[in-house]
Parts: sequence; structure tokens; C-alpha cells
Amino acid sequence: MQTTNQLLMIRPVDFKFNEQTAENNKFQQASAEGNVQAEALKEFDCFVGLLRTNKIDVTVIDDTLEPATPDSIFPNNWISFHEGAQVFLYPMFSENRRLERRDDIIFKLNDEFRIGKVTDISFHEDQLIYLEGTGSMVLDRVNKIAYACLSVRTDEKVLADFCSRSGYQAVTFHATDTEGFPVYHTNVMMCIADRFAVICLEAIPYQAEKEMVVQQLSSNGHAIIEISLNQMNHFAGNMLQVQNTDGEKLLLMSEQAYLSLNTSQIQKLETYNRIIHSPLYTIEKNGGGSARCMLAEIHLEKK
Repeated sequence: MQTTNQLLMIRPVDFKFNEQTAENNKFQQASAEGNVQAEALKEFDCFVGLLRTNKIDVTVIDDTLEPATPDSIFPNNWISFHEGAQVFLYPMFSENRRLERRDDIIFKLNDEFRIGKVTDISFHEDQLIYLEGTGSMVLDRVNKIAYACLSVRTDEKVLADFCSRSGYQAVTFHATDTEGFPVYHTNVMMCIADRFAVICLEAIPYQAEKEMVVQQLSSNGHAIIEISLNQMNHFAGNMLQVQNTDGEKLLLMSEQAYLSLNTSQIQKLETYNRIIHSPLYTIEKNGGGSARCMLAEIHLEKK
């Protein structure tokens, strides 16, 4: 299935601007405010509360002060969960983000979910090549296609390794922002749901690649809802479709992303699912990631 009603989220204890990631994440901006962790924690707890109110099953695990992991709030970059009790661990660009890979989190999840094979491809870090999970890849789980815009954090060789181990097919392309700088993660420019895809086609500079992506999405039955570069910069591409325990489809995003959408886009999206949005301004500004980045979908059976 493309969607799940089970999510993993990591509650931050020392969230802040990460200088190690800022060199290639142009969405990050250091805040002058001194209460970044406190504000981020409020946003996190509010988001979790909203998800649970809408009958989404959220497993929350607290981060630890040691080792220092300022971006632990974005777990989807180091771990992904798949049907068939599979778990993948990924190579991370920033050294302090590699410390987010915690065996105790996997052990804790194993108490509730069936985990069979854990495939660790983080060894690619030794060759200085990376693939940051479902940040680097946007997965069409039904058709087993991994969409990926190539960047320092999304290496084609590592992507090929993931695909060979998981049975996915890679669809790669290039994407840039308004200044021609590579988009660091695919999931800030596109979202794949069960019957539609949200994508910033304006960010794909090569016409042949743009047409290839459109053809691939369309051939797999996804209606395409375009967003602009300006909307992408407000995290409108960073969405995730889930379903709640009643089987209702919901589209999750930040308040900033929602407010950037026009009436026509909202109406189109609401024909497929109800929209849920939450204010994440502090997390977005300092972390350079939004709602989707905070969510690791658990596609595992419960014990």
C-alpha cells in the first residue's frame, strides 16, 4: 500500500540550526531567537496532538542529549520501513546526522512491530556518497518506483544499490532552485500519494527529464498537481498522504505550505483526501525541513 496509519516521530531535546547541513540545504536559516528548542518542541507536540486527534497512530521516541543530534526530528532520512518486515538504514552526508541511527529505536519498534531483515547501506559513507532515505527518494510503493533528484545527498550509485536490494526501479532527474542550486532532497519538491502527485516541474531544468517524469507519473495513474518554485520554497512539496484508523485518507503538511497554495490547488487536493496542516515555522526555518521530513512511515505489521 502507498499509505499507512502508523508513523514514527522523534521528539527533540536540543533542536537547533545545524551548520553541517546548511552548506547544501538552502531552506535553512539560522534564527536569531534564543528559544529555538522550546519553540520547536511546542510545534512538535502540537503536530503530534493533531495527528492523534485525527486517529493517526504515532509512535513518539524521545531524542537524547548525547550524542548531539540537532536534526534528529527528521528520522525519515536515516531509516525507512517496508512491507515484508524490511527496514533500511541509510548513509548520511553530515557526520552529526549519522549519530541519529540508533539501534535502541529499532529494538523498541520491534516490541510492537514485526521486523525481519534490517539492511544497512550506511557503509557508502566510507566512499563519501550518500542516500538520505525518503528525503532523497520519493517512493511510489505500489509500483516500486523510487523518484530521486540527484544532489550531493542523493548519489546515483547508492540509489542503484538500494533499488537492487529492495526491488525498486529508479527514476532520476536534476532539480534546481531559483538560483540554479541543486534541490537537496527530492521530498521538498514532490509528493506521491495513491492517486495523485504534487510536483514542482518548474524546478526540473531539462525538458527531456521533465517529460520523462511526467510520463512516468501519468503512466502509473497519478494525476499531476503542479506547484511553483515559490510554493516549493514554502514547503508545499513536503507533504505526506496517510490514512487514519478509520481508513480515511489525509494529506499532511505545514501551515506555511497550506497557506502558499491557491484555491484551485486546494480544491484539487481535497477531491482525493482531507488536508491536515500544523504550524512548523521554527522547525522549517532552522532545520530546512517540514512536515513530511518529520514523519517516518511504518509499513510493518503489528505483532
